[in-house]
Amino acid sequence: MVGEDKRAAELTRTARRVFGWEELHPEQLEAMEAILAGRDVVAVLPTGSGKSAIYQVPAVLLDGATVVVSPLIALQQDQIAGLADTRAPEAVAIHSQQRSSETEHNWEAVGSHEAEYIFVSPEQLANDEVVARLAEASVSLIVVDEAHCVSAWGHDFRPDYLRLADAFVRFGKGAPVAALTATASVVVRREIVERLRLRDPLMVVGNFDRPNLTLEVQQFLRDADKRAAVLDTVADLTGPGLLYTATRKDAERYAEALTERGIRAAVYHAGLPAAERESVHERFRDDDLDVVVATSAFGMGIDKPNVRFVVHASVPDSLDSYYQQIGRAGRDGEPALALLFYRAEDLGLARFFTTHRPDAELIGAVYRALDTDKPKRLKDLRAKLDVRGRRLTNAVNLLEQGDAIRSTRKGFLSNEVHADEAVTGATEVVEARERIDRSRVEMMRGYAESRDCRRQFLLSYFGQPLPGPCGNCDRCRDTEGATDTDTGERSAIPVDTVVSHKQWGSGVVIGGDTDRITVLFEDYGYRTLAMSAVEANELLTVR
Repeated sequence: MVGEDKRAAELTRTARRVFGWEELHPEQLEAMEAILAGRDVVAVLPTGSGKSAIYQVPAVLLDGATVVVSPLIALQQDQIAGLADTRAPEAVAIHSQQRSSETEHNWEAVGSHEAEYIFVSPEQLANDEVVARLAEASVSLIVVDEAHCVSAWGHDFRPDYLRLADAFVRFGKGAPVAALTATASVVVRREIVERLRLRDPLMVVGNFDRPNLTLEVQQFLRDADKRAAVLDTVADLTGPGLLYTATRKDAERYAEALTERGIRAAVYHAGLPAAERESVHERFRDDDLDVVVATSAFGMGIDKPNVRFVVHASVPDSLDSYYQQIGRAGRDGEPALALLFYRAEDLGLARFFTTHRPDAELIGAVYRALDTDKPKRLKDLRAKLDVRGRRLTNAVNLLEQGDAIRSTRKGFLSNEVHADEAVTGATEVVEARERIDRSRVEMMRGYAESRDCRRQFLLSYFGQPLPGPCGNCDRCRDTEGATDTDTGERSAIPVDTVVSHKQWGSGVVIGGDTDRITVLFEDYGYRTLAMSAVEANELLTVR
């Protein structure tokens, strides 16, 4: 206890002296103390709660460099600029968009141990030379920012996230890992721990509830009616605000239509030039725009406190995505609107985006290129197969998840299965992922079509039962007396309980009440079960 008190006092003094923070929140301090004690940490805290401080302060007190894995260069630049405004030690970034002279200067700072914070992307850590040079920097702390990407992006979009643990091992001496995110359901937290190979991590989870957000859904049968309502509604709302669309083409159409109505609107999607995307970011931050019409590519790391609404023109692919996006509204604590325009037929488009087609030929070639006793790294496979980028990393990830290969400190080894069996196992991994992703779409349907309090439904998904109806969603507003009649009962089986179903196998309870529970099954995704049926047919076994 004395040691903990001493660490807390030292952290508080450092925060005040170096960063100018007069006090630290309990969640921040708890995570920082664990890091100083050499323990891994998973911190799930809302944007604006000071997640970055969790690693910035202990880094000053630890001997050695802090490696920060961050998915976007813009995020890295924001973090470095923020550190430059304090008395913190030097921070540098290593990425492909720098001039060679700047990169070399930064490496010199790393080599001379002058750089305390080193920002890299997950793709940089797939480069053996980068990992080797970082290993020489005496790494004392590893940070994975936006750690939900391990789950949400790692399977396809950013497969290098799933290889981070391989790089961390090569840093040596077991530096603690701090995984930070603003959005992670119970299951995503488990996946972060598994994918990053964390060792008995401290789990620090803040409050997911944003009571100042009004939650609403408008349902439509005809697409034309929905599109007209989106334009009319957004044009009348007081900004600044965000309008999310499912496709780039829709983003461009809505932005053009809003501009014609005299709204200061701009479009944003990944297909635009980098300079144009950066310009939209800056204009939005400076209140030079009323509305940004965007695909899901917009928003990560944008901490703009006065966003007054987030509108979705179509249903997103999951509640994880939806919660992250609506969380960009009302960060100043003032009232804000989260409005979803819903048409059941749009779920088909969301399902389309969850469909993955594994490259069986490449998977087979990768497996046959591996030996049982001579490890190969990704660079060896790239040279042998002449395959670059995410396709190769994704194939390796699938083979490992299908138990056909294993990762070692020196590279990958095959597990002596037949090549056809290896391909089949990898394909089954993809099929299981598709089932889970499609069930996430169905959870979005459940939210949109719910007759009960929307906030209770949403928070239950994230493992945080709400004692009663919120009173600040359209369902509460439309159901007279809902706040008086609802008892706010908790899940019949506690959240985070591991269970086994007769047909669907192993799963974990993520929410529910006395009448029904929602379980995420490892191979079959989300299922909502009536407790009466569970009990009558003995469907579940608590493990």
